[in-house]
Amino acid sequence: MPVRSGWLSPDGQSLEDTRVVPLGTLTPTSPVATRSGILPGSSDGTSRISGFTVAGTANTMTATVSPGRAVIQGPDSRGAYPVALTEPLPLTFEDGDALYGRIDLVVLRVYDDPYDGDGRTEAAVEIVKGKHEATPTVPATPALALPLYEVAVPKGASAGTNGIPWGSALTGRRTATVSVGGILPVTTDTANGAYPGQYRDNNGVLQRWTGTAWADYQTPVAVETATTGVTASGNWSLTAFNARRTRGVASFTVTLARTTSNLTATAAGTQNPGNVADELICTLPAGWRPVTETYATASDGYADGSVRISTDGSVYLVTWSTSGVIQVGNSLRFSTCFVL
Repeated sequence: MPVRSGWLSPDGQSLEDTRVVPLGTLTPTSPVATRSGILPGSSDGTSRISGFTVAGTANTMTATVSPGRAVIQGPDSRGAYPVALTEPLPLTFEDGDALYGRIDLVVLRVYDDPYDGDGRTEAAVEIVKGKHEATPTVPATPALALPLYEVAVPKGASAGTNGIPWGSALTGRRTATVSVGGILPVTTDTANGAYPGQYRDNNGVLQRWTGTAWADYQTPVAVETATTGVTASGNWSLTAFNARRTRGVASFTVTLARTTSNLTATAAGTQNPGNVADELICTLPAGWRPVTETYATASDGYADGSVRISTDGSVYLVTWSTSGVIQVGNSLRFSTCFVL
């Protein structure tokens, strides 16, 4: 019967039932299959994947595989096999050939005799020995196995000749799997995503599966804008206000029109040339005011000066070009940018 249940049948639960039903579901690859891989993490939080790490012993042909947990997916109908290595496991590699090097493959493999007829029903960490060749190639991964590392065994390597040069011999092939919805850590993995919206961490870059490709994830940036809220004062009327703020930074431009009488700055040769009586020209709305007193350049297209922007939002025209005149109808513009 194709519909299977876990921990429900009064007549017992088959091994296939246990593997197929989604208890502790990991990264999917189909509606009923799980991505094979190592469960990520380390005891001190510094490694992406510490489980099933292969570390060689200097000047020997021996390496040690560290404890870890993994899942190996079989054909859909057979389900996924959970596997755990609970203590360090030593591996010994055969000596190198006198003429040629080779590449061995370390794998985590599941044997299931009712299906494969190997006479074994167990999980094992194994060395798949490569061929001695002038240009060595990686041996094929056996069925129902997860590749862990490639190990380059140079010609003539043996315990009596300083063994395998472990610093350069190992090439990692491990892939990870995480709970469905979790962010999948990858390094050299090129596999497609399982569903649109899936996330992965590709060597520190967060990516999202679009349904056809992995795309770098762009964090949405909240942007607020405003065009109203400025109150003009005295001899001025508001023409325009355009403001924008994002990530704690605000900027705006205010345009005011002179309405009732010309404004003339003091002339050259007089005391304080270019001075104007500090004149309140407008008030900024709440939320668009600087946290410290700020100054900005102002211009009407004929001359220029400066404005003082107070923390209460009041804006004063404080200087203008020497002998400069702001005529009725002229537009005064000023802009500024500040951290909120």
